[in-house]
This record gives sequence, C-alpha cells and structure tokens, in this order.
Amino acid sequence: MNSFFQNDQFTAAGRQFADATAQANRLVLDNAEKTFGLQLAALERSANAAFAYFGELAEVRDIDGLKAVLPKGVQVARENVERGISTGQEVLGNVIKTQEAIGQLAKGQFEAATAQAQAGVDKVVKAAKAK
Repeated sequence: MNSFFQNDQFTAAGRQFADATAQANRLVLDNAEKTFGLQLAALERSANAAFAYFGELAEVRDIDGLKAVLPKGVQVARENVERGISTGQEVLGNVIKTQEAIGQLAKGQFEAATAQAQAGVDKVVKAAKAK
C-alpha cells in the first residue's frame, strides 16, 4: 500500500510539473508572438516612411529641391531610430513580464511541492506517534 501511495504521489508530481511546463511554454510562445508582431509593425512603419521619402527624393529635379528634401530624410531617419528604440523597450518590458509570470509559476510549484512534502512528513510523524 505504501508503494502505491508513493507511486501516486510521483504521478501527481509529474503531472503538476508537466502542467507547469506547458503553462511556461504558453507564456514564452505568447511573448514571442507579441515580440514578432511589435517588431514587424515597427519594420513596416519604418519601411513605409523610408520608401515615401525615397519617392520624394526621386522627384527632385534641382539643387533647391534637394535642399528642401534632405531635412525630411534626417527626420525620417530619426523617427525610424526612435521607433526602433521604443519597440526594443516595449519588447524588453514584455520579456520582463513574461519572466515574472514564469517566476510566479515556479514559486507556486515550489510552494505546492513543499506543502505536499510537509503533509507527508506530518502523516509519517502522526503514524509514528500512534504506534
């Protein structure tokens, strides 16, 4: 009977570990999806801005037109860099949130395992006192 109880405990612990691992994997995949979406959107906006600028630059026919368009190119480049930095910060924030969620998940698993172990110890102590 004792061996059955230990096997049952082992099975339950394995199931809990598998569930926690699946939850952590979902968190990581969700974060990867958000990251990809953020980066793709930033890349799209930057590419659209750059192509729009190159379109204007292609229409320039003289030096005065070039002088008028060049500051806009600097502005487009600055906005693209700012967009990249902002996206990077947002991605980092999402990574930190994901890691915190995984940490809380691990903490919950550790607390549950500790509670199960303590319950087993209490049961053994109670049985020893009864003898």
